[in-house]
Amino acid sequence: MDGKILAASSKHTKPVDRVFQYGTAGFRMKANLLDSVVFRVGLVAALRSRKLGGQTIGVMITASHNPPEDNGVKLVDPMGEMLENSWEAYSTELANARDEDLLKVYKSLEEKLKINGETTARVIYARDTRASGPALVRALVDALDATGTEYTDYKLLTTPQLHYLTRCTNTEGTPQSYGDVSEKGYYEKLSEAFVRAMKGKKTVGAVTVDCANGVGGPKLHELVKYLKKGSEGGVDIKIINDDVLKAESLNHECGADFVKTKQRAPPTSKAGNNERCCSLDGDADRIIYYFNDPEHGFRLLDGDKIATLAASFIGDLAREARLAEELKIGVVQTAYANGASTKYVEKSLGLPVVCTPTGVKWLHHAATKFDVGVYFEANGHGTVVFSPQALKAFHTKEPESPAQAAALNTLRALADLINQTVGDALSDMLLVETILAHKAWTPREWDLTYVDLPNRLVRVEVKNRNLFKTTDAERKLVEPQGLQEQIDALVSKVRDGRSFARASGTEDAVRVYAEAVTRGEADDLASKVAGLCRQEGVGS
Repeated sequence: MDGKILAASSKHTKPVDRVFQYGTAGFRMKANLLDSVVFRVGLVAALRSRKLGGQTIGVMITASHNPPEDNGVKLVDPMGEMLENSWEAYSTELANARDEDLLKVYKSLEEKLKINGETTARVIYARDTRASGPALVRALVDALDATGTEYTDYKLLTTPQLHYLTRCTNTEGTPQSYGDVSEKGYYEKLSEAFVRAMKGKKTVGAVTVDCANGVGGPKLHELVKYLKKGSEGGVDIKIINDDVLKAESLNHECGADFVKTKQRAPPTSKAGNNERCCSLDGDADRIIYYFNDPEHGFRLLDGDKIATLAASFIGDLAREARLAEELKIGVVQTAYANGASTKYVEKSLGLPVVCTPTGVKWLHHAATKFDVGVYFEANGHGTVVFSPQALKAFHTKEPESPAQAAALNTLRALADLINQTVGDALSDMLLVETILAHKAWTPREWDLTYVDLPNRLVRVEVKNRNLFKTTDAERKLVEPQGLQEQIDALVSKVRDGRSFARASGTEDAVRVYAEAVTRGEADDLASKVAGLCRQEGVGS
């Protein structure tokens, strides 16, 4: 095997003077720099699988909402969750090893982690629609072949579909079985659960879905076929921005990231006033809703609004099912959550809120501490996780009235409809449509549950993002020294002001967030904090 690894690695040499870092989204950068990285991620996947006794590891090649010329790669652990934290460091170490040291680093990890090289390694992988995908898959396969790994190529998938299949593969034939191990099984599970959750209800009007010209487009078309097999589908879905043939159109003036950062609908959207719209990102693991209000113009219904909608609905169902006393329901947010949403969850819904650092792995972990953990980043990435105790309660509670029976049935359906492995735009869209149908709400009524504080997000390029270190779930900077005090001084001059700065998980940039009572004050605060960070970052 050693000879095979050496021979294969010689085809995938590391760019000189490049330092790679496994971040929040794995490795992500310009696609022409990724060849050696993807090869080495293949080595990590083999090591990880062997360390876990031959359980299947997922590898996804995608750059999500990034421009078409970028790509990326990330690893998925056996239950469909993000790669265990300590292995991010091993991935970074292997990615940065000099070509001549690669085998030595690989062998030292094998020894240090007490990995049996005789154990069969198993990997499944997929990619999004980027033009660079097939070449990067070849680099991955070279590593899998060199390490004697068994693998399955699922070709084009959304990121959440690969997470789903990883969990299904590892739970097949067990009491924890998560679904049929196929893309078809994914569509069947979601569509059947949606029909049960809707209970014959229909949404009012169509929902326009912007697929960012990414892999979510063809996959949503496929899902719609399954939805139509079951009782008319219950929802009218209009699909736009689903052109995956023009590589340059991916995420261009469309998609969840565009809508969230530009605070406007994609130019291609022709939806009328008060019509529901939503946007996926390039790999369909984020979703943002929005609509045009005749009085107030563009209205954004982001991850915070989706989290509060889901928490409110599930909380109501738990009360109707008489499970509220025995189930602990909570909401997990990051510092990017709008202050108004946090207040609404705690005061109006009466539910606890936990704040974690940015990154799905932190949110997901915190959510598992609840029986029903609702987590969403403001950018639209999130899901709901149910504890084994909650799932058992849904199935074993004896109803004493038709209303209680109906609530239990809906909870059971939601547990199947929601992709509990990771944020999933298609699953989350069906969840939102289910809730709006049950409540008979328009997007305007949803929007009026609470009023967001005006906010602004600014990206500041720096030479070295690692100089910016935070504490308190990324809400306070500890380095560079003195910078937090300057930010605090600016915030103190603004009504209901809040601002923080944190290093990006994927690029050499600092992200600055600010909110205040008025749009002008929020913009001004963000601009001033960004200016402070720019000064600190220039000399870094």
